[in-house]
Amino acid sequence: MSSPAEPTRVTPALLRAWGLPDPGDSKNSRGTAMIIGGSRLSTGAAVLAGEAALRVGAGKVAVTTDAAVADVVRLALPEAGVHEAPSAGRPIDDAWRAACEASDAVLVGPGLDDLAHAEEWLKRLDGLEIACLVVDAFAVGVLRDVPRSTLPRALIVNANLEEAEVLLGRPIDDLLHDVARISRDLDAVVHCYSAVAAPSGAVWRIDAGGPGLGTAGSGDTAAGALTGFAARGLEPERAAVWGAWCHARAGDRLTERMGLGFLARDLVRELPAAVLDALEAPSADS
Repeated sequence: MSSPAEPTRVTPALLRAWGLPDPGDSKNSRGTAMIIGGSRLSTGAAVLAGEAALRVGAGKVAVTTDAAVADVVRLALPEAGVHEAPSAGRPIDDAWRAACEASDAVLVGPGLDDLAHAEEWLKRLDGLEIACLVVDAFAVGVLRDVPRSTLPRALIVNANLEEAEVLLGRPIDDLLHDVARISRDLDAVVHCYSAVAAPSGAVWRIDAGGPGLGTAGSGDTAAGALTGFAARGLEPERAAVWGAWCHARAGDRLTERMGLGFLARDLVRELPAAVLDALEAPSADS
């Protein structure tokens, strides 16, 4: 087996060199993200992901969630359009299908409450024209049970360490090397903590973040950031690198001000400043 490429350290200078798509002059020019998730157990996960997508510059966000909690999402995230998910075993309707296909990036997973529910959602998406799919949480756990050919060509996996080990089939030994292997196996861009890998063999290392990122909802925030950048039009590997670095940088900014104990909702609100750090602050390049 060939070795992965030497990892590239992600810096603001690299991100500035890549740049971001022109935001244009309206929300319609910055892309639409669809978030599929949330449940009675974890309503906030879909809210955090949706707000994170907006905070990194996506123009519009829609959330598809359990009908029982849809009104909670509407109140918590008034900027989003909210769709009520069909009950288990029921198909999606034509209006929802059209809304999903009109989205520039679709995220499945944050706050879904069991593996079977996540697998059903991935199967519901089979045959839809989706520009970029991001999978998170339980949707990561069932990826091996869904044929790769039924998923969109552009696929981003946002995995925590335990989920990455499920995908790998063994404990993580070398994060960068193992994430690169998962990426090749799944033919998908994979983000796990400080590593991002592409099927081409390219690997990026993020030297930022720290222990404060280990807080409930942090992964949902990261998933939303990745999705927001993909919705803006970045290709999957750059969307993942941008999202992962900005999530980590938001954690560093909060650590500098607050120490340990900040919340995922704090991370979400820090994302716009993290994006600015990449674009406008040469002093952060080191």
